Amino acid sequence: MADLDDDELLDALGVDATPIKASSRTPREERIIAGFEDILRFHQTHGRAPQHGEGGDIFERLYAVRLDQLRKLPEAHALLAGLDAPGLLAGASVASTDVDALDEDALLAELGVDVPSVDGQDIRVLKHVRSIAEKRLAEEIANREKCVDFAQFEPLFDAVRSELKSGIRQGRSFQSKEKALDDIVLGAYFIIGGQIAYIAEVGEEFTTEYGRRDSRLRVVFDNGTEASVLMRSLQRSLHRDDGARLISDPEAGPLFGGPPEEGDIASGTIYVLRSLSNLPFVAEHRQLIHKIGVTGGKVESRIAAAKNDATYLLSDVEVVATYKLHNMNRVKLENIFHRLFGAARLDLTIEDRFGQPVKPQEWFLVRLDVIDEAVQRIQDGSITRMHYDVASGRLVE
Repeated sequence: MADLDDDELLDALGVDATPIKASSRTPREERIIAGFEDILRFHQTHGRAPQHGEGGDIFERLYAVRLDQLRKLPEAHALLAGLDAPGLLAGASVASTDVDALDEDALLAELGVDVPSVDGQDIRVLKHVRSIAEKRLAEEIANREKCVDFAQFEPLFDAVRSELKSGIRQGRSFQSKEKALDDIVLGAYFIIGGQIAYIAEVGEEFTTEYGRRDSRLRVVFDNGTEASVLMRSLQRSLHRDDGARLISDPEAGPLFGGPPEEGDIASGTIYVLRSLSNLPFVAEHRQLIHKIGVTGGKVESRIAAAKNDATYLLSDVEVVATYKLHNMNRVKLENIFHRLFGAARLDLTIEDRFGQPVKPQEWFLVRLDVIDEAVQRIQDGSITRMHYDVASGRLVE
């Protein structure tokens, strides 16, 4: 072994010492081949050539422009002949716009890429454009993850669906792309992709490299998932979804006064109850747990059989507050309370008299003075500007 020279030693080890031949292709030819391979991968995935038009995503529109340019290059036909098994270069362009007549900014606008310029870049390679497009597309189709604390949001979605059904909230289309941006605020609800989306968190605002304001959002969806996405990415998604809607803030409507409506009662009472149950959790938090209801009759009659009704936790209750009201819509009023205190709803399941599990819906972990404030704000109409902050235990704007 010691008598072997370098080549013999490498041969004995099974190492091929043949020098690697340098590529005979120019950098331009390498770029042309690499760009065409992207188009081939698209064809293999979709079974067709990339096409122009608003219906395609950003990559398809980029590939369509690139293919048009390659078809016009005589050198490309010779260079790519061995790769073009589908015959893509032989096809005719179906572009509705003459890309040769566009400058770089106009071409990027045609592609839907919002950048001011690409100075110094070869438009046929589209290296700079693709980099921006990849980042923005990644934002727009951000992978959703399971929302681990969805339990605190689920009552909010239940209330919103109920309010949409009863007319307290409405789904409104967007008048313009920029208007959609103004509507993306903390606590807003949208319908996008057929799902209800809730803006649960809004990060610190920053300015992009193109001088536009943006911020990171936490968006929770009613199917129990969430996504971290940029505000402008959500804006674009809303703009491109023909079925997207902004869910309006609650409209209390004529709860008091005005002409009678279906569901109105001539007079009634909002009542607040406190349970006398011996359930450990209820006993420990008795001063905080309250049931809020509305009745057109006597409260005493309503609660007479409380200890036999799972709605009342199968226990007697005490009335801690009542509010006499006139000409009110019971359904709208109850929906307002459920929306307002939905995040503080008591999460408790008990068995009824027949051993069936029951989850009471009208018990909330809310102080009595906060409920009193809510009633006053319902009366003066300011409740539409408020929400209940669980952390501080207060109504806040």
